[in-house]
Amino acid sequence: MQAAVSRHFTTHRLRILNDRSVNSLGLQASFRCLRQGTVSMYEIGYGASVAIEPGELPDFYVQVPLAGSGSVAIDGRQLRSTLSMAGPGQRLSMAWSADTLARVVIIRREAIEQALAARLGEVPSGPPRFESVLAGDGATGAWLRGLAGFADWAGAGLLDRSPLGQGHYEQLLVHGLLDAQPHSLADALSDRGAGILPSALRRATAYCAEHAHEPISVADMARAARVSPQSLRAGFRTHLQTTPLAHLRRVRLDLAHRDLQAIADGRGTGTVTDVALRWGFTHLGRFAQTYRHCYGVAPSQTLRRSA
Repeated sequence: MQAAVSRHFTTHRLRILNDRSVNSLGLQASFRCLRQGTVSMYEIGYGASVAIEPGELPDFYVQVPLAGSGSVAIDGRQLRSTLSMAGPGQRLSMAWSADTLARVVIIRREAIEQALAARLGEVPSGPPRFESVLAGDGATGAWLRGLAGFADWAGAGLLDRSPLGQGHYEQLLVHGLLDAQPHSLADALSDRGAGILPSALRRATAYCAEHAHEPISVADMARAARVSPQSLRAGFRTHLQTTPLAHLRRVRLDLAHRDLQAIADGRGTGTVTDVALRWGFTHLGRFAQTYRHCYGVAPSQTLRRSA
C-alpha cells in the first residue's frame, strides 16, 4: 500500500497505530484508481489503524471520507473535519481507523494556475491557499456532489467514451473549486471588469467555431476575446441574448446536425450515439430533445432520411 500510494500521490511515512487492528490474514487494504488525468480520483482503505505523513505536497489534494473516522492536520494545525483539502507546499498528516474508506482527489497544480491565468489575465505569482476544511453545504457542497458525479461517470466508463465530456467535467471541477471554496485569490477573481465590445464578441464566437471539438471553457473563450469572463458573459447576454456556454452548445449541435446529414448522404459512418458523444452530448435523451426543438425532427430521423 505504501508503495502504491507513493507512486500515485507522493512519498510518505506510514505507521500502523494498533497491531490489534490487523487480523490473522494481514492488512485487508484496498486501493482503487477511478480516474487519472487533470483531475485524478482514488478510493483508499488501509484495513488497519494507521498514521500517514506525506512530505511537502506538489499538487492539490481533496479528501472525502466515505466510511470510518480519523483526524487530519495541515502544517501542524488540527482540522475540525476530515473533509479537507491541502495544496502545494503544505504538509499533511492523517490518522485513520481500520474501517476508513476515503475518496482522494488530486488536482494538478498547473490546471489551477492555468485557470487562474485565464481569468486574471496573468500568471499568478504562486498557487492559491485554499481554506483547509470543505463545507458540506452551499456552493462547496454542490461542488462535492459534482465530485461524486465525476466518480459515477468514471465508474460507468462514460469519461472514456467521451473525451470532450471528460475535459469539460474536469474544467467544471477546477473552475468550480475556485468559485466555491474560499482561497487567497478569491478577491481578485471577483472583479467583474468593463463591458464587452462587439469586436471582442466576434473573437469569442470565432474561437468557438474553431475549437468546438476541444474541451474549451468560458475562461478559454474570454482569453481568446481578450476580456474577463464576467465581461464575456455580459456581452453575450447583451448582444446575443444567450450565454457563452449556450452559444458553444448550439455550435456543437449544428456540427452534430452536419455529421448526421453526412452519414445519411453516405459521406460518413456512425450512429446517433457516436455523433452525440463526439460533440460532448453525454445525455442522449436531452440531446434528442434539444435537437428536435432546433431542427423539428429527431436525430434518428435525420440519420434515416434519403440522400
